[in-house]
Amino acid sequence: MANGTVLLALRENPLGGGVSTEQLRRIGKELANQGLEPRWAASAQEARATLHTESGLAAAVVAWDLPRGTGAAAGKGDGADGEVAGGADVLRHIGRRFKNLPVFLLMADDADQDLERLPLWVSETVVGYIWPLEDTAAFIAGRVVTAARAYHQDILPPFFKALRRFDDAHQYSWHTPAHSGGVAFLKSAAGRAFFDYFGERLFRSDLSISVGELGSLFEHSGPIGEAERNAARVFGADRTYFVLHGDSTADRMVGHYSVTTDEIALVDRNCHKSVLHGLVISGARPVYLVPTRNGYGLAGPLPPAETGSSAVAARIAANPLAAGAVSREAQYAVLTNSTYDGLCYDTVAAARALAPSTPRLHFDEAWFAYARFHPLYAGRYGMAVGPDTLPGPERPTVFSTQSTHKLLAALSQTAMVHVRSAPRAPVVHERFNEAFMMHGTTSPLYPAIASLDVATAMMDGPQGQWLIDEAVTEAIRFRQAVVRTGRRIAGAGDRPGWFFGVWQPETVTDPATGERVAFADAPASLLRREPGCWHLEPGAAWHGFRDLTDGYCMLDPIKVTLTCPGVSATGETSPWGIPARVLTAYLATRGIVVEKTDSYTTLVLFSMGITKGKWGTLMDALMDFKALYDADAPLDRVLPDLVGRYPRRYAGTTLRDLCQEMHEHLTGARLITALDTAFQQLPEPVAPPQACYQQLIRGGTERLPLREASMRVAAAMVTVTPPGIPVLMPGESTGAPDGPLLRYLGALEAFDRAFPGFHSEAHGVTVDAETGDYLIECVRPARV
Repeated sequence: MANGTVLLALRENPLGGGVSTEQLRRIGKELANQGLEPRWAASAQEARATLHTESGLAAAVVAWDLPRGTGAAAGKGDGADGEVAGGADVLRHIGRRFKNLPVFLLMADDADQDLERLPLWVSETVVGYIWPLEDTAAFIAGRVVTAARAYHQDILPPFFKALRRFDDAHQYSWHTPAHSGGVAFLKSAAGRAFFDYFGERLFRSDLSISVGELGSLFEHSGPIGEAERNAARVFGADRTYFVLHGDSTADRMVGHYSVTTDEIALVDRNCHKSVLHGLVISGARPVYLVPTRNGYGLAGPLPPAETGSSAVAARIAANPLAAGAVSREAQYAVLTNSTYDGLCYDTVAAARALAPSTPRLHFDEAWFAYARFHPLYAGRYGMAVGPDTLPGPERPTVFSTQSTHKLLAALSQTAMVHVRSAPRAPVVHERFNEAFMMHGTTSPLYPAIASLDVATAMMDGPQGQWLIDEAVTEAIRFRQAVVRTGRRIAGAGDRPGWFFGVWQPETVTDPATGERVAFADAPASLLRREPGCWHLEPGAAWHGFRDLTDGYCMLDPIKVTLTCPGVSATGETSPWGIPARVLTAYLATRGIVVEKTDSYTTLVLFSMGITKGKWGTLMDALMDFKALYDADAPLDRVLPDLVGRYPRRYAGTTLRDLCQEMHEHLTGARLITALDTAFQQLPEPVAPPQACYQQLIRGGTERLPLREASMRVAAAMVTVTPPGIPVLMPGESTGAPDGPLLRYLGALEAFDRAFPGFHSEAHGVTVDAETGDYLIECVRPARV
């Protein structure tokens, strides 16, 4: 029995009269009897709405002479005699939305319309033609159902198809896991509640690696291997590996393979801590590349001049750890792309610049797995670097690690490693697989593997671009809505004229006309298709980064950074302000959890799951916060839980009082400046990270408060969120008491004491419960 829905886009009203209409009604009934639920559409407009909302379509029947519908644009269609053909619109829309959906063209029964009068492209789009009165309703419906069944089989990706087939076999389990398809859970009350909550199918598909029919994750064989090969094709890689412990494991895997003990690794300091964990494991000697920063405290890209061979050589020569390296040539380089705030490189240009300095280049694309599937990001992702875009013997081997679950549709902890090998440093699968097996699990969760397989299938063909385009479009609409709302508030004159902003260009240029228009007034179609609208133009005040070149860096539209009053991208401060931590604390009370919060900015992600209703809720919350701030609402009304936890600190305070006090503290302590200095003037490296880790494990370290930690060697990484970037690495000196690092950490410590409930998340820092002191792990003297 087929299942799913079928679009019937027909001129005739199925409830009307007439012989032809009666036959169509019979066809619809036959389709329903065989498991396909009809979706009737009487115009192209209705058909497009169905195509937008019905992802479960299994087939479509479209009339060529379908009306366009109310409000549709008038004009010439694709008919040979110039008639308006709504069917053509629907066929083209199907081609943009679905891959290989079987479409039948409904033809009129009179002799005036025949195949020769149709455009040639139609025959390449449809799988057959239907003259409703020339065959029985059962026969016509049978043709559609047969095509729908074949489509359903074809759309299932390799591993998911095999997993479903195995599940349908209803075989007894004689292998691990011990719950045996969930049966064990049924033998206790807690287990039964667990079983009922998730359902039997999850447990029946949680299988052991002993199930040979499904292949091996370590041997990359069977349906698993087929799924990985399919993903390599879809994502543009030579080879793809499925990883089940997140992009963190993928990063460690690539680092462990690419560089060994006492070899040099070039590392973007704006990298995830898992990259640095890989350095500890491998024993590499890191040489850091330092990104720019702006007045908001946001990390920018590496300046282009800093990635050239002479600049890299100078940085290696100046690094004390390089003196003990086996060679002054770096074996590995890693860049974050896109950054946490949505900045993505021209990866071909970046690879060209770094090629003389390293044979292996790793783009950590944890938040960027969708880039290949929309033309806006052309040339901005790791797998865009290949022999066709960067020919010649110096081309490096490129790795791309992607946290698939973050912004594609997959289960948590799922990730992929994509590889494009180059003759200069070829990746031998059997050797890379050793690193893969060291970090992988021998007990993979098969539903997680299936979700990687399905995430791949969702991106394959036109549907991938359609899905990403929808996310881009909604992000653009939200961005413009925020700016337009701010403009309306300023112009109304009936309330204070401030509102939140969005970190983005103020104006954009239409390349077709050369016209410069305000971002909020630009056509959404222009912003969706033209990458130049998102480029960080050199010297532009809106982004605040220095030393950029044309086209080098682009802002990703789906990563939306809201800005709060108080500071600008170039660092100018205002007498009053609204720290973003207060805003996000309020948003949390409304059930809105943002991705990242800095001093005056907060990041929200527009994934494929975004809807107008979802971002409309955020807009409503922003407007409500403004009203509460303007009314100087009591804090116990705005953040009641905060006041309840810390009554002595916040009782009697208003929202405006809190914002102003925190703003004055941040500006007085110059926290953003301290952050910028700490990340620009890196600590002095004293020992390789691995040596300090060994001391940490063997008791050769001690925890010290900041006041006692000057001029000591760190034994553990310190990563502060925000911004989520390591500020201190194992083996680095903490520096002088008034040096950049301790001054920055001291400013955070003072902020936490002054504003309980708004503390910074600092990994590698232990907070003394009694004193509130920051404690950091340092190597004992004479142990390095």
